[in-house]
Amino acid sequence: MTADRTTEVTVAVVCKECLPGKVKTRLSPALTPEGAARVASASLADTLATVAALPAARRVLFYDGDVLPEGADGFDVLHQPGGGLDERLGFLFDSVPGPLLLVGMDTPQVSVEALAPVFDEPERDAWFGPAEDGGFWSLYLREPTGDLLRGVPMSQDDTGAVQLARLRSAGLDTGLLTELLDVDTLPDAERVAALAPATRFAAALAAESAPTSGGVR
Repeated sequence: MTADRTTEVTVAVVCKECLPGKVKTRLSPALTPEGAARVASASLADTLATVAALPAARRVLFYDGDVLPEGADGFDVLHQPGGGLDERLGFLFDSVPGPLLLVGMDTPQVSVEALAPVFDEPERDAWFGPAEDGGFWSLYLREPTGDLLRGVPMSQDDTGAVQLARLRSAGLDTGLLTELLDVDTLPDAERVAALAPATRFAAALAAESAPTSGGVR
């Protein structure tokens, strides 16, 4: 990928405000709700930094929340509607014209290199980024349409398989991006921090996990 080449691709990060008790709840009780929120915020900051480095024509924060996160400068904000995740993603893919690349906020290890195939071959119908837990962390459609996402059961171990089958059944030439691990549990978080030790996420997790006078936070 040529770093200074701007494409027609819009990149959207789907995310929500990192409030205690609302994000990364499965990191508790190992981390406090406040600590889990700080780790989630760091994960989002890493993701936004990577997206900011991509040769995209436009960047969108597909946001559930009020206070915008650090690193959102240069992003247009599109607020998420109500409904299930499939309906919200369908809304996004109906609302943004032109080629659209979706990236989640739960893979702070994502790199420019991991997303490079999309920008090397934006003429491809679709790109799909599978997640290790059976979901997906990224989805690109050259001609976005929400009907390709509505009705896909989300947050299940077959979500990715169903979504990929939906793309292929529609006759789309679909390329596969590298599989990444979503951060859901503490073991997930520890593995991702080990894979990407220079990230804000890894530093935040280390700070929250460090022993204090009162024990483990």
